[in-house]
Amino acid sequence: MSATPDFQTPLKRVKGLGSAKSGTHHFIVQRVTALALIPLVIWTIFLALALVHADYAHARALVHHPFAAVWLIAFVVTGFWHAQLGLQVVIEDYVHTKWLEIVSQLAVKFFFFVAALIAIVAIARIALA
Repeated sequence: MSATPDFQTPLKRVKGLGSAKSGTHHFIVQRVTALALIPLVIWTIFLALALVHADYAHARALVHHPFAAVWLIAFVVTGFWHAQLGLQVVIEDYVHTKWLEIVSQLAVKFFFFVAALIAIVAIARIALA
């Protein structure tokens, strides 16, 4: 008898089904982005509250500051990455047609990449102007 018990059924052993060995990484990245978003969201809320009664010049001056620009870009990248990871899990769990799942996954990745790129370019234009 082996030292580690085998909990797979004979059918599962024959089909070769089991862990794909990638779920742990996805789980950890999703949790790390969630933890990173906590201070980033708090900071972004304070930034937004500071801009409530500000005019355009003051808002632009705040975002022009390198500290604010870096934190805003970190917020955008982390937020879109976390959202993409979450939607990936939803699609994997609830879309059962293979071609639709693949198309949906690609569309989500493309959409979030383009949206993040647009936001980063907008922040960079303000910060570097």
